[in-house]
Amino acid sequence: MLSLDTIVAPATPPGEGGVGIVRLSGPRAVDFLGTTFRGNTTITRMESHRLYYGKLFNSDEERVDEVLAVIMRAPRSYTGEDVVEIHCHGGTQILRSVLDLFLKAGARMAGPGEFTQRAFLNGRLDLAQAEAVIGVIKARSERASRVALDQLDGHLSQKIYKFSEQLKQSLALLEAHIDFPDDEVGALDLPGLLAPLRKISLQVDTLVGSFDVGRVLREGVNVLILGRPNVGKSSLMNAILGESRAIVNEIAGTTRDTLEEQLVLAGFPVRLVDAAGVRDTDDPVEQEGVRRAREKAAVADLVLMVVDGSCPLTGQDILALELCRPDNTLVVVNKSDQAQNCDLERLVGFPCRVSVSAKYSLGLDDLSEAILGLLKGGAASSEGEEGVVVTERRHRDALLLTKAALKELLASAEDSAPLECLAMDLREALSALGLITGETTPDEILDQIFSQFCVGK
Repeated sequence: MLSLDTIVAPATPPGEGGVGIVRLSGPRAVDFLGTTFRGNTTITRMESHRLYYGKLFNSDEERVDEVLAVIMRAPRSYTGEDVVEIHCHGGTQILRSVLDLFLKAGARMAGPGEFTQRAFLNGRLDLAQAEAVIGVIKARSERASRVALDQLDGHLSQKIYKFSEQLKQSLALLEAHIDFPDDEVGALDLPGLLAPLRKISLQVDTLVGSFDVGRVLREGVNVLILGRPNVGKSSLMNAILGESRAIVNEIAGTTRDTLEEQLVLAGFPVRLVDAAGVRDTDDPVEQEGVRRAREKAAVADLVLMVVDGSCPLTGQDILALELCRPDNTLVVVNKSDQAQNCDLERLVGFPCRVSVSAKYSLGLDDLSEAILGLLKGGAASSEGEEGVVVTERRHRDALLLTKAALKELLASAEDSAPLECLAMDLREALSALGLITGETTPDEILDQIFSQFCVGK
């Protein structure tokens, strides 16, 4: 619900920095600035969206800090309300003192995401755009940032509104034929009514398919390096990272636990995991490492199954392969700088392969290209029309509800069901689309969404 109080919070993260920002929003934001700010220009003459130099004073007329202040008058502000920002020095104590000034004046401390929630409630953003704000903040790669910015610009929302408008037109036509006899509105052209709905159903299906890419961009992907001991797993990890991160030694079982590193690969945030070598062993510590490797293999998005290309496959290689699924496994044939004696015909069930020399960093471009192909999983064809990508599970679920309602409608039309049944299916599809942009989203879901934001945004 809209609130009549004025909220305040730091807009910059905790810690020390050159500049800190305190933000206010609400009907008394400008008044609160007027009680504390002293500059060459009076508050009433300060222009909107322009920075002014001055000093802040407390109720005892003691100087608190030198600052720059800006007023962003409604409705041309982030929240749609009067917004004030104080740009002060970024010390922890200074920020606390500035914040206390406005709390004592009567402002209320903002809750998580309350500024963005007010922007949504005031119609500045729809819900999909509001969720994109946190996507921009938490983006872990340039590509993820671009997708979030596109959503913030309304690319996804525009598609949803376009779908909704067509569904509303179809529903209005159906309801006209339900409420009035044919001699008043004419005979219903059912094939003509269904044609655009079939097209929308296909477009919704494309958007649903884009979630495979969107999930990876938003959440990142787990890539596990797996194999028996001494095939070069740790060397491969070092080669991919471009630094000596994992210990490399000829002694089998050097890696006894999982080692994880973060990197960005072709725009995708990746968590690279080097697992203990998989083999039968009596060493309890190594056994625990193997057990953890098995667990990681079960949940990994992609497995780099490393084999030694210079020698035949062993029983330990087969043991490691048994932990892998062909659909998410890339076989990396290591030691390509040596004579090749690996009997690759035994890997017939694992068609995705690439040869490298981790020691000399050979074939890494081919490896990156192969990894990218598997990570994208057909991203070029999975991205929605005009490059729209669905990144939120909530959006995917709502689109699935829309698809199911449209499927039911088309099936009912084939069975010559009453027009009332078709209208009910259309209403369900519209309601599902409204969950994405916020028209039909329950309050408890709204609270859950905005609670994920940081205070001050």
